[in-house]
Amino acid sequence: MRGRPGGAGIGPARDGGRLWGSDGPRRGDRRRPRGLRGALSALSTVLLAFLLVGTQALPASADTVRDMQYWLGDYGFTTAWEKTKGAGVTVAVIDTGIASGPAELTGAVAGGVDVSGLGSPDGRTPVGSEGSEHGTLVASMIAGRGRTGGAGVIGVAPEARLLSVSVGFGSDGSAVIPWDDQIATAVRWAVDNGADVINMSLTRNSLDWPTSWDDAFLYAFSHDVVVVAAAGNRGSGTVEVGAPATIPGVLTVAGVDRTGSASFDASSQGITIAVAAPSEQLVGVTPAGSYVQWQGTSGAAPIVSGLVALVRSAWPELSAADAIKRVTATAKQVGDSAQSPIYGAGLIDAAKAVSGTVGPAATSPEQQLSDWITLYRRAPQVPDPDPGAEQPSPTPEPIPPAIPENEAVEVRANPFLPTPSTLLYGSLPLALLLGTGSLVTLGVIGATRHFKRVLQK
Repeated sequence: MRGRPGGAGIGPARDGGRLWGSDGPRRGDRRRPRGLRGALSALSTVLLAFLLVGTQALPASADTVRDMQYWLGDYGFTTAWEKTKGAGVTVAVIDTGIASGPAELTGAVAGGVDVSGLGSPDGRTPVGSEGSEHGTLVASMIAGRGRTGGAGVIGVAPEARLLSVSVGFGSDGSAVIPWDDQIATAVRWAVDNGADVINMSLTRNSLDWPTSWDDAFLYAFSHDVVVVAAAGNRGSGTVEVGAPATIPGVLTVAGVDRTGSASFDASSQGITIAVAAPSEQLVGVTPAGSYVQWQGTSGAAPIVSGLVALVRSAWPELSAADAIKRVTATAKQVGDSAQSPIYGAGLIDAAKAVSGTVGPAATSPEQQLSDWITLYRRAPQVPDPDPGAEQPSPTPEPIPPAIPENEAVEVRANPFLPTPSTLLYGSLPLALLLGTGSLVTLGVIGATRHFKRVLQK
């Protein structure tokens, strides 16, 4: 099965900016697999897609482009730069590849690789006939160097280093390496080549993921690497977050418009969302060096990846877990809920994340994923007894006291114990229920009303 990036090219995106391949669901047919079995069977139809809704060409003036990067000031990045610009931190971009042409990325890329079999060995030749500019756009959001005279696109961590890991999804039938294998290989390569942060602006459009990703992401977490993933876009068919954004320990990013309200088309929702960042009216650089305005959580994720780079640069002694805690704990809460399936902990604040006082994290990404694997992948095995060993004499079982019929005991499953379905399909965990009353019911109603208000603007 093949996936493909979409909504690519300079100018308005084709097909309304959809990212689906020919065999994927359309806007009028958004069916969600029911139950864990449904999720597993959906593997035959799921796609891996880049989370970009559309692009639009911008004027050639580089200084005009800099003026359009509203998130630099509105979200505290220019203030954070007074302490650090990301020097000493490496961010791996697992995407279509970072082109070598744009002036903004000169000297930014420290290395790269192609894991698709379709690109160049250094990962610097954009892969795919459609969406090939995607990786370059993402990279410019993270660590664009700008141009002389304070012009051009500058990333949120303009002194961070980048690694270009190109992956391809063979929409033209040319891919020979399964894309699940590509992603697992890409994550491991990034870790082995010094990544402190991994940006993944892509999705399987599926809530579940293959076991090969368990091992790859555990490998990243055990090496103290922060993995940032985009939540997905309704405008491209992702109604709720999909892997890797559903993997425990991943820092999942939702998108908001310029006013800070949840974006309807350029975001998604789910209980794994950690924070929200701008996903509309974004500006990036194409492989040809031109500027485009684009939208989608593909752009929100690199803003957060760049923020993590700033945090790790300012606080090099911090673990990945504590770096993530700085991003989430300093986010500006939206509404009455401290943890929302729409905004996560809230809107990022780069200045506070870099300079604020934040306590240590209670758990690590590695522990979160390990616990999940123990519960749902690796049931404990009871060894078979050695037939040659002497077996102990059986102990007579005590006879339980009789229970009167009118006092019959009914055994019920613990309703708060997590199951694969609650983890994968959106039932709020107990931790979110504590102190929030009827969050499940009110959350659904509130989310519905919220998006109606957004659409009426």
